[in-house]
Amino acid sequence: DTLWDLAIAEVEKRKNPDDDDNVKPGEVWEKSVLFMGNKTGGKTTIILRCLEREESPKPTLALEYTFGRRARRHNTPKDVAHFWELGGGTSLVELIRIPITSHNIRSFAVVLVLDLSKPNELWTTMESLLQATRNHVNKILTKLEKTNPEVAAEIKQRMWNHLQRDHPDCTLVDPFPIPLVIIGSKYDIFHEFDSEMRKIISKTLRFVSHYYGASLVFTSKSEALLLKARALINHLAFGHDKSKSISVDPSKPLFIPAGLDSMSQIGPPPASDSDLGKMRANTPLELWKKVFEKTFPPKSFCDLQDTKDPAQDSQYAEYEVDVMRAQKNQ
Repeated sequence: DTLWDLAIAEVEKRKNPDDDDNVKPGEVWEKSVLFMGNKTGGKTTIILRCLEREESPKPTLALEYTFGRRARRHNTPKDVAHFWELGGGTSLVELIRIPITSHNIRSFAVVLVLDLSKPNELWTTMESLLQATRNHVNKILTKLEKTNPEVAAEIKQRMWNHLQRDHPDCTLVDPFPIPLVIIGSKYDIFHEFDSEMRKIISKTLRFVSHYYGASLVFTSKSEALLLKARALINHLAFGHDKSKSISVDPSKPLFIPAGLDSMSQIGPPPASDSDLGKMRANTPLELWKKVFEKTFPPKSFCDLQDTKDPAQDSQYAEYEVDVMRAQKNQ
């Protein structure tokens, strides 16, 4: 950034003070981030990298919690970020009610991790997790409108903050009620796919991210890509500066911060005009879903069937509890 860019950004900041900037010196802020997505999609690895912990990831059991602390400047108290992680893919989605409450909704964000190496599970996972989260958040907002209308109005206004006022897509998008980052993981495997398949997946995820007002980043175990994902998460968790860089080339890993894409750049769904003419859809999102699922039919899988019973896992053995359970079963 040139000096002029920084000056303009500073003026903009003063015009639209974000929640983050209203934290007075010496005050500690707390943010909460919920990670969810495909099973074995790499959520735990991403959290550990964000917190700079050198641990090997273990499978997540139901809903797990950890936290990180960072000081914004030298000699200031450390801010706290609460990291929640939902395990089990889409099978335990009701558990999102635990971390997201009316008390922390103003400082809450969601990170959706989608496994790029499993395109047939991608739309189903994304749709069910985002719908369940949105429904829960909307219920909280409806209650807040009665009890604390100022906060509800502020959250609704903030949904649109990432889009400039004169953005041509204002009438075409439906922003997610709380900040959202979509991470496409396992880019190294995805990179080996046929270029046409890669193009369809990339284009679809660009549309979905833009439609929901989310940031999008592709990542893998490579340090350079993990750094980009970390930058987005650190912005949500600790208020670090947003990255202004952007990469939309389908032959490279995508990196698109919220509000920097547009429908005209994304283009129409990747299907022939005759195919598009035959598809009946009420919304653009529905049309993209039909086009995507034509190439990648969703697997008819039930997440619950392959969920191992954690009570049988030696990792969680507790002698007294296990004896009581055995007695009860008997």
